[in-house]
Amino acid sequence: MNHETGRIDRRTPSHSTRGSLILKLALGEDPHSIPSALDIRMGRENFRVTTGIHAVDRVLRHFSSEQQIFRVHSSAASLRGATAGHQGFDEVEHAIGLSRTFEVDLDDDCPIADTIDALQQIVFVEQAYPHYLSITPFATPTMAMHVDREEAWRSRNMIRAAEALAYEPGDGAVIVAIVDTGVMLEHPELEVKMRRGYDTVQLIATDLPAGAHLLQDESRGYGEPEDMVGHGTSCAGIIGAVGDEIPPGLAGNCGVLPIRVLGSAQYPGRSEPVGIGAIADIDCGVKYAIDLGAKVLNFSFGTPSSDMDTNAAMPHQDVVQYGLARGCIMVAASGNSGREETFSPAALDGVIAVGSVDANGSPSEFSTRGAHVALSAPGEGIISSSLHGYSRVSGTSFAAPSVSAAVALLVSRALRRAQSFDVSDARRILCASARPWQSGRGKGGGAGVLDVAAALAFLDGEIDTNLDLAAASGRHGRSASLKGAIA
Repeated sequence: MNHETGRIDRRTPSHSTRGSLILKLALGEDPHSIPSALDIRMGRENFRVTTGIHAVDRVLRHFSSEQQIFRVHSSAASLRGATAGHQGFDEVEHAIGLSRTFEVDLDDDCPIADTIDALQQIVFVEQAYPHYLSITPFATPTMAMHVDREEAWRSRNMIRAAEALAYEPGDGAVIVAIVDTGVMLEHPELEVKMRRGYDTVQLIATDLPAGAHLLQDESRGYGEPEDMVGHGTSCAGIIGAVGDEIPPGLAGNCGVLPIRVLGSAQYPGRSEPVGIGAIADIDCGVKYAIDLGAKVLNFSFGTPSSDMDTNAAMPHQDVVQYGLARGCIMVAASGNSGREETFSPAALDGVIAVGSVDANGSPSEFSTRGAHVALSAPGEGIISSSLHGYSRVSGTSFAAPSVSAAVALLVSRALRRAQSFDVSDARRILCASARPWQSGRGKGGGAGVLDVAAALAFLDGEIDTNLDLAAASGRHGRSASLKGAIA
């Protein structure tokens, strides 16, 4: 949409892949023979050229001479080897629509907006929208540096990381997924902590707008989630470092699952590279993380709402709903625009959005603000692992991992005490235990600054209170029953 004129821009939007769109069919309209992206990439299936729905296929043929159609997601059952990727979807996957979501690749010069307009008129189509690119600016880290441990501990001390890990070391059964640029799998701080993970990046040079170019070899995806940028490696150090040179990861003994969904590109007029991923590839990676057992997911990326067509669904909405249905807790960076606005997935219902504070606990100038932000955490000058060994990084990207790790410790504590724990518990406890803002500060930055030790103590206090109430109720119930029997 051209926001100045109010008219639809008939070209492919600059923030989406060329000649590609996402099609979500209505419930009950699922062409069962269309294979999943994974099965095609693995050579087990070939893409289809028709959906089998006459009205849809007629529109696609009208605007493009060639079509390649495949299913974005594989079923959870297929990861267990029980079936092919396009088979075995369960009721949750069907109801949310993950089984009914397809990528449609058309001619590069296809008028995508016109094609989408025509598809949206068809009763069998629930959604049709451009295949958006999620573009996340990367802060430029310092190159290889000698680690001053006292300096490295400052941001961790602000959130009382050491006290928290002494109180709750984390449970290896609790898995934190880092959905990002991947992880340097052989980094000495990380290699013993990393699970195998996935790479779902499918970008090729022609997917990018004119003038932009990929900064690494074109990926074919579904291999090792090896980081070519360093962004995900720095997030991983905050969550899961062993603690040789930098402080140990705040998630303690919890498992870490790297999922590579972002590549890197250079855009005209920008000195810094950007993290870039097609929305379907990102969503595919999120679903894999959920299906592989991740309880906590860290999202240090986002797409501003202002970049979206006003008629399109917010990116990542379906996979976030899927994660909530599977009992996952998702944490996202609020954004680095320095304005009050919304990014997806941070602004989606059920996601814990995290802002950044500086070394003094004041909101960072770059931190995106808004009513959707739950709380803030240190995000400036964080010393963590990098492709060069160790680097100093800044951004809400590096505030979110502390909150994700804190959630993992809270989940671990609840498991240790045989209590259930969900996203509403996590948000409530994190916000209630956060260190309040100083007067006049923190507007749009959430409830305050993360305090992990306080959050764990708050959880234990709630559990103890509930157990005491249950015990008292049980005593009163037995007493009433006894009186009734005597009477």
